[in-house]
Amino acid sequence: MNTTNNTVLITGGSAGIGFEIAAVFSEKGNQVIITGRDEQRLKAAASRLKNTTAVVSDVSDPVQVDALVARINREFPHLNILINNAGKAHYYKLGEEGDVALKAAEEMETNYIAPLRLTDKLLPLLKKQKEAAVVNVTSIVAFAPGRRLATYAASKAALHHYTRTLRLTLEKTSPNVRVFELMPPLVNTEFSKVIGGENGIAPRVVADDLLEALEGNHYEIHVGNTANIYQLSLASPAEALKVMNAAE
Repeated sequence: MNTTNNTVLITGGSAGIGFEIAAVFSEKGNQVIITGRDEQRLKAAASRLKNTTAVVSDVSDPVQVDALVARINREFPHLNILINNAGKAHYYKLGEEGDVALKAAEEMETNYIAPLRLTDKLLPLLKKQKEAAVVNVTSIVAFAPGRRLATYAASKAALHHYTRTLRLTLEKTSPNVRVFELMPPLVNTEFSKVIGGENGIAPRVVADDLLEALEGNHYEIHVGNTANIYQLSLASPAEALKVMNAAE
């Protein structure tokens, strides 16, 4: 699909992968909207980019999502790309920490329910466009979970399966809306600092791979080592799990 002259909404766009995605789209002349919960950080991010509007919004809050959708319909009626990037992760070992259900609920709400909610509410607008896309950001752990990311991995696996089903459905009902899945490995961001993110790839690599995939209509985007883990998970799920937890 065309990667210029679009109107793009990116959740969690003030830092990390989301910010770099916003940067590559703004550099190509697209109108970009970024959301996040921290108003100061969000505005600082938008000030560094061209053609970018910052909207304070918590994707896990249904009331704020309704307000965001209303504003998008009112001020950005040509929105044609939605990128569900906002995420939450707890880093711990099962059986060694309390409140596991609470941690899992927070991850599931932000990483799975929130993208479903926002996508569902924006699909009517996306369907009106000549060409549109939904991009869901999952993770390498959707294929093989890390021991300290069990519930985070479960939320990303859920989003992975939803994304595949949404793609299959819209191919039949609304072929103008394409569905992409961006699957990064470990990325060097503040978000992943607690799990050794300094050893990961640069977030700009993820953003560049997304742009290339959109241009070529490659719907499943296995960035970096995700491609290797994906192939290994097909051949031997047990071996993929072993590799993902080799450092433990």
